[in-house]
Amino acid sequence: MYRTCLWLFLLAWSTLKAADHPADQRGYNIGETVSNFQLKNVDGRMIGLTEFKSGKGIIVVFTTNHCPYAKAYEDRIIALDVKYRSQGFPVLAINPNDPSAYEEDSYENMKARASTKRYPFPYLFDDTQKVAKNFGASRTPQVYILVREGDKFTVQYMGALDDNSQDPAGVTRRYVEDAVNNLIQGKPVMLNVTKSVGCAIQWKEG
Repeated sequence: MYRTCLWLFLLAWSTLKAADHPADQRGYNIGETVSNFQLKNVDGRMIGLTEFKSGKGIIVVFTTNHCPYAKAYEDRIIALDVKYRSQGFPVLAINPNDPSAYEEDSYENMKARASTKRYPFPYLFDDTQKVAKNFGASRTPQVYILVREGDKFTVQYMGALDDNSQDPAGVTRRYVEDAVNNLIQGKPVMLNVTKSVGCAIQWKEG
């Protein structure tokens, strides 16, 4: 009982601690083209959308180390990459958090987490937070499914991974999997926007 109450308290506190997003943040709409970017991966390489020009698309996940929601989804995010990378839709994880708010979200701790969990996907540090603002991300985890159209990537889905942020066994709707499956089959995404449930991104002041 105590552990359950503590879990709920931590989720609520982390979710409410920061503002949803800066006033200058708009974000992409469904069907819009994403601007290219270059961010530092945990292995030191600079990675951007051009790294994925041979695939069908990308599952972009804004996530962090410290967030209880992100931790609850971590294995599911890894499973997404394992399932869909070979089908042309790999995962690209991005940490947009200000590490001065949570030391656990620092670049060094990102490297340690990626090594411990053996992330099969890139884990990029959005140090300036520009990429998160361009996407319109406000929570972690928050997913954007991009489809490649020639040299461009367009947004086809945005929102939550599924309908249960705490218990994988209780999931009844797998939003991201349903969307990717449709795209692989050449079908439209029927539900292309859902509400992300997670920790508010910690924005830098100024």
